[in-house]
Amino acid sequence: MKDQAENLRRRLEARQNQSMARTISVLSGKGGVGKSNFSLNFSIALSQRGKRVLLFDMDIGMGNIDILIGGQSPCSIIDFFENDYSLNDIITTGPGNISIITGGTGLKNLFAFDEDSYTRFNEEFSLLLANYDYILFDMGAGITQDSMKFLLCVDEWVVITTPEPTSIMDAYSTIKYIHSVNKEIPLFLVCNRVFTSKDGKKTINRLQNALMKFLGLETVALGFLPDDRTVSKSVSKQMPFILFDSEADVSKAILDIASRYANHSFGEELTLQKSGFLRNMKRYFLGK
Repeated sequence: MKDQAENLRRRLEARQNQSMARTISVLSGKGGVGKSNFSLNFSIALSQRGKRVLLFDMDIGMGNIDILIGGQSPCSIIDFFENDYSLNDIITTGPGNISIITGGTGLKNLFAFDEDSYTRFNEEFSLLLANYDYILFDMGAGITQDSMKFLLCVDEWVVITTPEPTSIMDAYSTIKYIHSVNKEIPLFLVCNRVFTSKDGKKTINRLQNALMKFLGLETVALGFLPDDRTVSKSVSKQMPFILFDSEADVSKAILDIASRYANHSFGEELTLQKSGFLRNMKRYFLGK
């Protein structure tokens, strides 16, 4: 009874809290573009701005977050579904004072909710929405039926590409697909591994122009990251590059991206809607 009363109190407090976390899915058309490294360092950059950040590794069975930080979390999302852990139980403190939920291995059908599991997840996730400013989901490469449902629940998408033509085409195909299902979710673009700022601007402009011409889709250019040797060195040391060398060009670039994002300094008109993650989950997972 004591535990039930405590859980009820926490839920009521969460509902009274008007400031709910923004939910962001970070995705790419294919693997190998630096998506997880971006998610990790972007999370830390937001944390350095005084934001409360939870990074959720959604690349189940293939997650890289543990590897990038040189550790292995004792619990993962698997424990929530299979061992009756709470979401709060599986959160670990990561570098740069961010919170992390790792993906683990062995779960094939992520978020195949029935009514009971949905209710449990809904109640516990509502607490996380009240306790954080941003919740980032580092998605697996490509799109599955389950991940598509989840992508439709979040408030914003960040798509990572590189200047390589195949990467641009994969990003375009991914955006085309998700846009065909939902045309309302704001979409941000980040170009990784650029050799010059001119290359970065050219790549993003090329993708934006194609999206506008063929889909009528307006996107926000969030920024680009240089092809900096600091990244490979930091990965070898299993340390986020923003902490490995805060003066490196790539670290300054991720801080600039985080600043522009947090301040909504996009240069374009963009209306961010109130967070609707839980409402969308009910719609897409339960059909209600």
